[in-house]
Amino acid sequence: MVEQVIVHGAEWTAKELFVYPNEFIYWSIQIVMYPYMTGLVAGAFVLSSLYHVFGQKDLKDMAKFSLVFSLALLPVAMLPLLLHLQQPLRGIEVLFTPHFTSAIAAFGIVFTAYAIIVLSEIWFVYRRYFVEQTMALKGKTGFGDIVRRGIYHVLTLGAHDISAEAVAKDHRAVTVLAAIGIPVACFLHGYAGFIFGSVKANALWMSPLMPVIFIMSAVVSGIALCMLTYIIIMEWKKFKAILARGRGDETVTVIAGVEMDVMSKASKYLLGFLVAAITLELLDIIFRGYTAMKSWDILRDVMFHEDFVKIFVLQYGLGNLVPFVLLLLPGVTIRRLVVALVLILFGVFMMRWNVVIGGQAFSLSFAGFMHYHLPMIPHSLETYKEGLFGALTVAVTPFVIFWLINKIVPSLKEV
Repeated sequence: MVEQVIVHGAEWTAKELFVYPNEFIYWSIQIVMYPYMTGLVAGAFVLSSLYHVFGQKDLKDMAKFSLVFSLALLPVAMLPLLLHLQQPLRGIEVLFTPHFTSAIAAFGIVFTAYAIIVLSEIWFVYRRYFVEQTMALKGKTGFGDIVRRGIYHVLTLGAHDISAEAVAKDHRAVTVLAAIGIPVACFLHGYAGFIFGSVKANALWMSPLMPVIFIMSAVVSGIALCMLTYIIIMEWKKFKAILARGRGDETVTVIAGVEMDVMSKASKYLLGFLVAAITLELLDIIFRGYTAMKSWDILRDVMFHEDFVKIFVLQYGLGNLVPFVLLLLPGVTIRRLVVALVLILFGVFMMRWNVVIGGQAFSLSFAGFMHYHLPMIPHSLETYKEGLFGALTVAVTPFVIFWLINKIVPSLKEV
């Protein structure tokens, strides 16, 4: 009896024209989610640094929120790779044995360094709050209060001095860590672009601009996600407060919701990074067309025929041009801003999709194409991990982690 072996990638790859029999789209949706999630981490941290490093006081509340949100996104950066691996238990070896002999192995050093910076910065930002909570819960006998006091006591790390001089030292430490963290965060995502840009065998990926393009689009997506999440949370809190007062609960204060001046300030930075990202991507296309290397014929077929709708309609049109116009028009409103942020996140996702999937779309024969069909309904573990539900698992996880972190670290409260 002969056992049938299903090749990884065969279930979601459709072939057209002349394609070698051993060619499939091996890197699927999880490898699209991988650079997308790492980009969100970097972008969220850059947004927090606008206040801590560059002194943009209007973004103080957004800075604390985005810093904690960056921590929630951080562990999810590895999740797509773990879901994609056939032996996921080996993934931890990247962190235990980091070295610079390959880009993916260097991930261990960069990821660990960035995690230490983020955790340290959050500790300095909230150290006084940890001490105050430890003192406030002292003497309370409830089980929940005892547990919370124990957690906050551990988080103080024995540093209970909350004098003005000690708090000033905390602020200086935060500034230094944020300044160091900006290049580390950019390198965390830039190396993902380096992995693609250094693949000499792939004509679409090999470009020295690839790491820079990834970094710029990462900052755009991270800022957009933080702004969108912040708007939704604040507006939901406002809605709940209004409902409570409508039921006659006068103890509830109706909050103001999202302050438009803060959103306008953040959207200006978002617009600047968006212009830089679009410029670099168009420059890369123009350079490829101008040099017209031997691989340009197949790349032209991919970009202007096979993936024309995905690249120029969905990515550049709907994901870049439309939100650019929405942000540029005067008198921005919350609704228009939300639409623009959602479209920006979609545009960056399509950029990752077109790089990862589009880079595998043409056969090495240069005479055939492959199309990726995302598994929608899983019928096996592999189609779950490499399908729609696997991608949704990755997308939802940071919000669950953020909710749990906020039980201890109040990113949306004045501390």
